[in-house]
Amino acid sequence: MPKKAVRMIFLAAALTLAAGNDFETDVFKIASGDLRITFIGHASLLFQYAGKAIYVDPDGRRADFALMPKADLVIVTHQHGDHFDPQAIAALRHESTRLFLTDLCRPLPAGARTLKNGDRAEFAGVAIEAVPAYNLVHLRPDGTPYHPRGQGNGYVLTFPGLRVYLAGDTENIPEMAELQDIDVAFLPMNVPYTMTPEMTAKAARTIRPRVLYPYHFSESDPQRLVELLRDEPAIEVRVRRMR
Repeated sequence: MPKKAVRMIFLAAALTLAAGNDFETDVFKIASGDLRITFIGHASLLFQYAGKAIYVDPDGRRADFALMPKADLVIVTHQHGDHFDPQAIAALRHESTRLFLTDLCRPLPAGARTLKNGDRAEFAGVAIEAVPAYNLVHLRPDGTPYHPRGQGNGYVLTFPGLRVYLAGDTENIPEMAELQDIDVAFLPMNVPYTMTPEMTAKAARTIRPRVLYPYHFSESDPQRLVELLRDEPAIEVRVRRMR
């Protein structure tokens, strides 16, 4: 049996987390329990595992976070307002919430730890690695990248038996070839800020996750990505409400 087939079993589910917040949730059966991934919208995600709530890029325009489970950990990919929202973070925090952000997230919330490309951290048995996320092709009118190299992070979260890649705002950069054993990948797909569907498909063929979620796709059509990867049966593309 292929290695990844024994690492992960998928169970489909959908639930309502709280009044006024109705989101899709997928459940992965992993080595020591269920991992629930809730698709809040755009780049905002919630991972629930072992009684802990881990939020990625909570954006108050996507949900009323006062109605959501309090955060044990908040991870932010970079400083742009659709990813770094201090008010959303404040609504989610309690006395022991940990924060992992990038250095340009200002004002830096009290107690936050900044991570740069290559840094590693750990939380509740989950290994966290910050990896590069940047533009090579899409540039602003003045010639600077929308996301310069070194300013933002993607993250690899290693749960027991399951590795999740959160690409952040990036294009299909060479460093993606260094990622190993990715089970679940979240890849952005909106021009000019990140990738075209064709670039996202190329990134998927490089990373080769078992499950691929397009996210942060704005006006891009995720079905185009499904079509581009029809000849890759080992990569399952799952489209959720992540516009």
